[in-house]
Amino acid sequence: MSKAENDLTKPIYLMSYPKIVLLYPTFIASIVAGFVALWLGNDASPTHTTLALSFMGILAVNLVVLAFDFPRTTSLTLFFCIVAFVFGFILLMRYFPDLLPAVSQFFKALNPHANSTFYFLFSTVLGIIYVCVFVTVRMDYWEIRSNELLHHHGFLSNLERYSAPNLRISKEIDDIFEYMLMRSGRLIIHPSSEPRAFVLDNVPFIDGKEARITKMLSALQVTVRQEAPLPPQ
Repeated sequence: MSKAENDLTKPIYLMSYPKIVLLYPTFIASIVAGFVALWLGNDASPTHTTLALSFMGILAVNLVVLAFDFPRTTSLTLFFCIVAFVFGFILLMRYFPDLLPAVSQFFKALNPHANSTFYFLFSTVLGIIYVCVFVTVRMDYWEIRSNELLHHHGFLSNLERYSAPNLRISKEIDDIFEYMLMRSGRLIIHPSSEPRAFVLDNVPFIDGKEARITKMLSALQVTVRQEAPLPPQ
């Protein structure tokens, strides 16, 4: 069997993840910040303040990504412009305090500090949540084979089967940030034997999986046509 034929017969697994997995930049930032804070020690210093403000900035941007959808490139551009303006304004007030003294005093009063324990506890809690998410996701997933669609769900792995011939799929990219962070999007599955469609949100690496599914279904349609019985003479 050739590699191309093997790819067509290999099952394709589809898993829908909750949006909290998009917090992985904050998870990584908390680990890095923890080691930096551990290296700096517990003495209060401007570097600690910069570290805490940087971490809060990453967390704030990440929470905005979770809270709102950015379906168009224009909304993404607007978001980055707002973020750049806010950070630029903060830096301007810190380095040129005489422009707006009252505002400068407010930003000077912002001196957040966090030790390494805080950052490591934050990453530990988020890491435990991630482990729970990965376990629960593997109790509810879809499997596409060359001749059938399988839905595995439940603790005891309940199984539902659907016919693969005439299966239709649709791909939607509803959030630019989700696509940037995990190459994820929405996949809509339309089995021919079901009146309703199945919607899977936040499917990682959706482009590659959609391409594989399309290739598999195309090969299946060709096989079905070739194996169709001849009409009686």
